[in-house]
Amino acid sequence: MRKSKRILVVDDEARFRRMLSKILESCGYEVTMAADGVEALSHFDKKPFPLVFTAIELPDMSGIELLEVLKKQHFECEIIVMNSYACLDRAIAAMRAGAYDCLIKPFKDTEVICNTAHQAIEKVRLQVQNQNLIEALKQHNKALEAANTRLKSMATHDSLTGLYNHRHFQDSLNAEINRARRYLKAFSLLFIDLDDFKIYNDSNGHLDGDMLLKQLSALFTTSFRKTDIVARYGGDEFVVILPETNKDQATKISEKFQQQVMDYPFAKCDTMPNHCISVSIGSATYPENGATANELLHYADQFLYKCKQNKNAGRQGPVRSARKRARGLAGTNG
Repeated sequence: MRKSKRILVVDDEARFRRMLSKILESCGYEVTMAADGVEALSHFDKKPFPLVFTAIELPDMSGIELLEVLKKQHFECEIIVMNSYACLDRAIAAMRAGAYDCLIKPFKDTEVICNTAHQAIEKVRLQVQNQNLIEALKQHNKALEAANTRLKSMATHDSLTGLYNHRHFQDSLNAEINRARRYLKAFSLLFIDLDDFKIYNDSNGHLDGDMLLKQLSALFTTSFRKTDIVARYGGDEFVVILPETNKDQATKISEKFQQQVMDYPFAKCDTMPNHCISVSIGSATYPENGATANELLHYADQFLYKCKQNKNAGRQGPVRSARKRARGLAGTNG
């Protein structure tokens, strides 16, 4: 509150400065005096004042010029100009420049001085209060926007992996079917399963299992296009929607991603069969493998099941290289 009680008095007449200062001090204000505009600005540089009384006639600059400089640098400051004689033009010029009031000196009624100061200070207080409320409202709105963004993300993204969740995938799949039907476009769907995830969990613990899923999700993000929809379907199963992608293209994409997974330096791979992390992928292409979401998912799921069977059967015979095994699992759907 002490800051709002500070007033700067600017006048080149020493006697008048002291007289005005005593009047304001008797009203409870802390007064600083300046003989010209340069000295006044010097005081402001050290510590701004909420209220200034300034004479219009100053030796180095006019009071209106001082007013304009102060308003430009400290718009919240209120300034009362004082003139030695009644001049309507000067009063109008001062008010247009942003003066709070224009007084004629010498003052016949000293009570007017204190009343004017009180009103100007109260205006400053209300302006500061209003500005604080506006800033608080802005901060509140930012916090609310951030909270809404988090809620929106929670509604569409998986909490562990950061990928899209099952619900968003279903919505996206239906939207892609409608788009493909309307524009007569093909698209493909990949159903991806992390091989032997139970073995990894049992050997290393669920915390390491969660870390493996996070690392795999990061690999999804960097391996697929921005236009592709990658989602966690559930557990260690993932799905990818590939817009405007035919069967042959989907097969190549599957092979490439399987190889990227096997080449990636996942931690604790020595606990896994063949000492590497791998995935099995089943694919379906619209419209040849299905015209609805259920039909496409069923086709991709059945293809994934066959891939798993081939992989398990392959372990019982001669062990093939990782690259050959990946290509065998990413074959076409017939």
